[in-house]
Amino acid sequence: MASKDEERVLCVPTEAVDRIGHFQGFRPDASVYLDALLKPGIAKFVRRGDCETDPSLKQIIPYVVFLAKDQVFVYTRGKSQGESRLHALRSFGVGGHVSDEDASGGCNRAAYELALQRELDEEVRIDSPGRMRTVGLINDDSTPVGQVHMGVVHLYEIESPAVEPLEAGLAEATFMSIASIHAIADEFETWSRICLKNLPELAGPG
Repeated sequence: MASKDEERVLCVPTEAVDRIGHFQGFRPDASVYLDALLKPGIAKFVRRGDCETDPSLKQIIPYVVFLAKDQVFVYTRGKSQGESRLHALRSFGVGGHVSDEDASGGCNRAAYELALQRELDEEVRIDSPGRMRTVGLINDDSTPVGQVHMGVVHLYEIESPAVEPLEAGLAEATFMSIASIHAIADEFETWSRICLKNLPELAGPG
């Protein structure tokens, strides 16, 4: 099995993001960015070991938040989760890098959506009816991890809190009320704290 460094992951040039509009934190107008970035000639697959410390590239990361009324699916990142700099932090986001194999080598929006679904199928079992929609983007240039990643936030609203992890990297998985998460927000990774701040807007009418 090839090492994670040899995996080829979906990236876009940081300067292409900045041309549309640089932002720090959360932006709700994801389609404006994704439609412009996820196309051949801009998006490309790069060896992961080469882009993890290269801020001229942004790795595109699906980040799915499961919401059951006022409860959010949370877990602690285990060692099998790809980004070692986030291990032992709590998270809302289910998802990961988009590899060329996951996306069948495509650099467009359809290939991204295919990779997203494959990632979800590998990581969790969803035992409740619900719907998923794209609600925004996360960019956080305040940390070394954030400088080389951009998150695509998908809100998966389910009728009951019935999501089971399929990977050991999603440790201590449970559902927590939004109010109780606020009380321990400093235990969560930066992207989850950004989502928490914006959850009232994210959960609005789709």
